[in-house]
Amino acid sequence: MNRFPSLDIFRGATVALMILVNNPGNWGHLFEPLGHAPWHGCTPTDLVFPFFLFAVGNAMSFVMPKLEQAGTAAVMKKVWKRVIVIFAIGLFLNWSPFIKWDGENLVFKYWVDPKNPESGIRIMGVLQRIALAYGFAAMAAYFLKIRGSAYLTVVILLGYWLVCILGNSADPYSLNGWFGTAIDKNILGVAHLYKGEGLPFDPEGLMSGFTPIAQVLFGYFVGHYIQSSGRSYEMLAKLLMAGVLLVASGYAWDFGFPINKKIWTSSYVLYTSGLATVILSVLLYLMEFKKASGWWVKFFDVFGKNPLFIFVLSGFLPRVIALFRWETGTDEAGKKLYTSALPWFYEHVCKPVSSNLKIGSFLYALVFLAFMWSLAYWMDKKKWYVKV
Repeated sequence: MNRFPSLDIFRGATVALMILVNNPGNWGHLFEPLGHAPWHGCTPTDLVFPFFLFAVGNAMSFVMPKLEQAGTAAVMKKVWKRVIVIFAIGLFLNWSPFIKWDGENLVFKYWVDPKNPESGIRIMGVLQRIALAYGFAAMAAYFLKIRGSAYLTVVILLGYWLVCILGNSADPYSLNGWFGTAIDKNILGVAHLYKGEGLPFDPEGLMSGFTPIAQVLFGYFVGHYIQSSGRSYEMLAKLLMAGVLLVASGYAWDFGFPINKKIWTSSYVLYTSGLATVILSVLLYLMEFKKASGWWVKFFDVFGKNPLFIFVLSGFLPRVIALFRWETGTDEAGKKLYTSALPWFYEHVCKPVSSNLKIGSFLYALVFLAFMWSLAYWMDKKKWYVKV
């Protein structure tokens, strides 16, 4: 297989940024680029998830030819087994560690809270979206090939725009007006939706899950083009031009269909896919043409070797550690206060570093990232690679 190290570095850098933005010391003290846009718009943090889907498409372009030789039955078995496993891991991550503290007692985390029927385990999430987007994109790539997949991408992007307008022509792109929430409520149930926006609304819900398929396909198209064109400056120039055109198209569409991660708008797909293509072009130039090397290459490379495992561990580990707590005193009402290892580390090591609380919160994220990197590095040295 003709490998391009720049694609591995792109994937590894995306995983590293995912871990960094998902693990601040305090969610209330973030530098603006490390937080999501409140609704419309796009911050650097809003690039992480689509970049990962784009990287999934890149990787798919390398394995699809081999799968095609194995035949339809083998493709279906391989792809949908992977979809089910990744989706199940995401659901496990949402439910884990299956118990939680309720006052002084450890209680089981019910599928639906018997005390509150509108509270329960969230069904969808990052890994679930990755699984479904990958699965349907792989089916498109296998059955429709490049040309058919390109037509499908256009249909998805334009079709989603039309459905949003038809769903609520008066206010189609607002938190309360977006059509998808009502459908997600009916299919998934209020108890199983994300409620971080102050109401039942899932940013990884079913109805916003169609355009991520197009995101994976853009990564697939780029990966296929790089392989079929070979390492040439002509390939690089055309790739860079395509990325710039996608970014410009996303910006232009933003005037009628706002760039928005939380409902994963079509303009957001074009904009982020374009940026991913531009960044990948730069990496290709540095690594494939200029043979760049250095600490940053080695740093991101180890994340790219075990991306799924390291990402899951970065979410699972803090939840398990939080179960082991100790009493620190009482509040004004006499209620006992507790802490655990990671909050203690933030409060006593990172937070005192500066009067600017954002610095302490960012320092915690950097330390956590360094810890995860050390695990990834150790696994790489041992040649332990977790494949799904």
